[in-house]
Amino acid sequence: MTETFFAILMGGALTVTPRLTRQIAGARVIAADGGIRHARALGVTPEVWVGDFDSATAAMVADWPKVPREPYPPAKNETDGEIAVAGAIARGARKVLLAGALGGERSDHAFMHLLYAVSLALDGIEVILTTGEEEAYPLLSGALALELPQASLFSVLGLDRLDGLTIEGARYPLTDFHLPFGSSRTISNVAAAETVTFSLVSGRAVVLARPYDLSGA
Repeated sequence: MTETFFAILMGGALTVTPRLTRQIAGARVIAADGGIRHARALGVTPEVWVGDFDSATAAMVADWPKVPREPYPPAKNETDGEIAVAGAIARGARKVLLAGALGGERSDHAFMHLLYAVSLALDGIEVILTTGEEEAYPLLSGALALELPQASLFSVLGLDRLDGLTIEGARYPLTDFHLPFGSSRTISNVAAAETVTFSLVSGRAVVLARPYDLSGA
């Protein structure tokens, strides 16, 4: 078990895939409210369960009676996921995997998780957000290398103007490109090599990848 790597079980949709199983291996686990429902399918036991428990059912509590619970009032200033991440960082996390952080019925939560991931990355925390079928990674000034299946789909979403964007190992590579804010130029690219690399001079973005989507769209 890696002391600085934590998986946070969140309330969104999650599909257990071989890739997710590999990614979560060795992680310490914290459950955020109803996210504990993913624990059994992932074969993990959270070391702590946090939140206001408005999404936790009596059956969930009965299934995990030995997991310590840290309750918070419903009227609070942070989401259950943010509380769980803060708990991981307090325990020494330098890398977090947010399982169930994308999609689902609450688009406000999904978008907030993307912004929160970028904020964490700015503080030096490595972040992966995943549903098992879709993944997101913050992209800041510097470099990022992602191992993706060839022909799988990915996009770069600029959260502001991106300067000096370079993408290698893709069907549509870019070199020192300047992407205006709001441009769709970097949507629907395709991995052409086992490793796709990104570099950025300035700006903030998120890479969304679909490792099981081989449609080549």
